[in-house]
Amino acid sequence: MRKRNQISGQFSAKLIEMLESPAWRTLSLSARRIIERIEIELANHGGNDNGRLPVTYQDFVDHGIHLAAVAPAIREAEALGFIRITERGRGGNAEFRSPNLFLLTFAYGRGSRSKEPVHDWRRIKTMSDAQAFASVARRAKKIRRAPPPPRDIDSTAGKRSDPVLSETGSGKLGFSLSETSSETTVGNQQWKMKSWATPQVIEVTEPEGRARILAFWRPECVRRHPQERKFQND
Repeated sequence: MRKRNQISGQFSAKLIEMLESPAWRTLSLSARRIIERIEIELANHGGNDNGRLPVTYQDFVDHGIHLAAVAPAIREAEALGFIRITERGRGGNAEFRSPNLFLLTFAYGRGSRSKEPVHDWRRIKTMSDAQAFASVARRAKKIRRAPPPPRDIDSTAGKRSDPVLSETGSGKLGFSLSETSSETTVGNQQWKMKSWATPQVIEVTEPEGRARILAFWRPECVRRHPQERKFQND
């Protein structure tokens, strides 16, 4: 009786259909290493815990991925349907940081081998679609600030007025900027926009007023700068 061939160690099985798929053929080297490292983590868990596999950035770097390439490669592998991030990690101090938790879409899930893997990569049918998914995913970044206003705004905004000079009680000149409002059209909607309020700027030169300001806002200024003591003693 002929004996069955056996693999002498742990292995990770992949469908030939997946290896021939447009999504797999589009993967960059960094994205393939991302998938490989998650496969290794699954093996370290004895083939269990798919969907709860913790892999840190340092794990990916140790596997041969440049630190700057880790995040784009993760996004690419996820967009092409080979992995999912089931729980987002967070940075910070040692007691607060935690890694991302991953799921391999072509491997069996946690605690059950009766349910087929989800195989998200099958939804991509052509090379052009796969390349578009990968390109967009690698360039995408989380936006942390508000986007700039649209450039095609039809605005009737007036210009901010020039500085207006005025005389203070000491005979010195100060200035102030007045605020303006404007009507702005975006599409079919009218928006009333107002500029930031600008505080009035006045030069204070009277010794008594200067001394009060220094005493209230900068109590140590008199000790540090002897010339300020002159204004208080006048």
